[in-house]
Amino acid sequence: MSDTDPTTETTDTRLRRAISGRMLFLFILGDVLGAGIYALVGEVAGEVGGAIWVPLVVALALAMLTAASYAELVTKYPRAGGAAVFAQRAYGRPVLSFLVGWCMLAAGVTSAAGLALAFAGDYLAVFLDVPAVPAALVFLLLVALLNARGIQESVRANVVMTVVEVGGLLLVIGLGVLVLGRGDGDLGRTVEFPPGVSAGSAVLGAALLAYYSFVGFETSANVAEEVRDVRRTYPTALFGALLTAGAVYVLVGLTASIVLAPEELAGSSGPLLAVVQASGAGVPDQLFSAVALVAVANGALLTMIMSSRLVFGLAEQGLLPAPFGRVLPRRRTPWVAIVVTTAVAMGLTLTGDLATLATTVVLLLLLVFLSTNVAVIVLRRDEVGHAHFRAPLVLPVLAVGSCLLLLAQQEAGTWLRAGVLLAVGLLLYGLARVAGRRTTDDAVARRP
Repeated sequence: MSDTDPTTETTDTRLRRAISGRMLFLFILGDVLGAGIYALVGEVAGEVGGAIWVPLVVALALAMLTAASYAELVTKYPRAGGAAVFAQRAYGRPVLSFLVGWCMLAAGVTSAAGLALAFAGDYLAVFLDVPAVPAALVFLLLVALLNARGIQESVRANVVMTVVEVGGLLLVIGLGVLVLGRGDGDLGRTVEFPPGVSAGSAVLGAALLAYYSFVGFETSANVAEEVRDVRRTYPTALFGALLTAGAVYVLVGLTASIVLAPEELAGSSGPLLAVVQASGAGVPDQLFSAVALVAVANGALLTMIMSSRLVFGLAEQGLLPAPFGRVLPRRRTPWVAIVVTTAVAMGLTLTGDLATLATTVVLLLLLVFLSTNVAVIVLRRDEVGHAHFRAPLVLPVLAVGSCLLLLAQQEAGTWLRAGVLLAVGLLLYGLARVAGRRTTDDAVARRP
């Protein structure tokens, strides 16, 4: 069946195919770019020294391996649902597909907690001098109120937000060129590693943090049914967006290292603001901080919207207890899900710093990616009646190895935090199953 078969494009889904290849590219680019790099450049510098760009390249390569698996499965099964649907197709066990979806949810809430701490750091300090943790809690409360008020979706707003985020990063790169042009900065720092530390272990440790800056591409699987000619446009948009983000990140990493010493970057929770200040170009602190805060706040808001709707959806399917599906009568927003996800995010801000929460997000998503990469191999035997992207078998095999490699780098505390979140998910899943069986038994008992 041809990819341009009109039957495929109009009757295989109840959703409108309104997303073009260009819009999908911007959607993925907007999901990947922004908050992570604004906050984590300093943390990466603390791990790898001046060679910030090296772990960024490694993280990009590892992300591209898993992206190939997503490209195959999305074009093979162009349905909304993403990794949880792939897990159900491959393994046929509801508890496994639930856990994959729960890992996505837990990663989202943990990411929002980390972004709240990033928001409350040096970028906010330009406008308000307040303690970071209380400011992060207030920020999450404000996000929850906005979330409960309702959502007005607009592709135009997404494009504008992406332009703002990219504009801030391009400004940083431009300032790096300016610094080099006038003979300042230190180009030699870009190949320096911390003294007394193996370059390989430093790069792996930093790549674990850098990987956080590339996650987000996986959410594009959920709009597969709304993409025009998905089997042609999805791989191009996915790989193009990741490569574009990677190029921008590498240039930002090079600029940061040229302009500032790694210890100065590592000591700041607003490292790119420190780069802008050190460039001496006269860019107002308030201007760049506002751009960074917009990027971080938008990432947190979108993440919490996704997380609360995922909780609501799981409750609607009977996979979480029914009260999680309650909505406000007038606003028709899932208020219980919003309250619960916000409370969990607030609690997580008290358990660690930005780097710790970022590595927890990466761990949870690596479990999702591991499932997806194995699913590609398992589903190779499943033939479908249309052409689709097919990754060489070596890529999902290497992707599985990359996930296991990065998982092995995680510290015990990170595993503990993720384990607690998974245990909570299993407990809620069990309660929902028990409640479901009781409802079924009561219905049978009432039959005449």
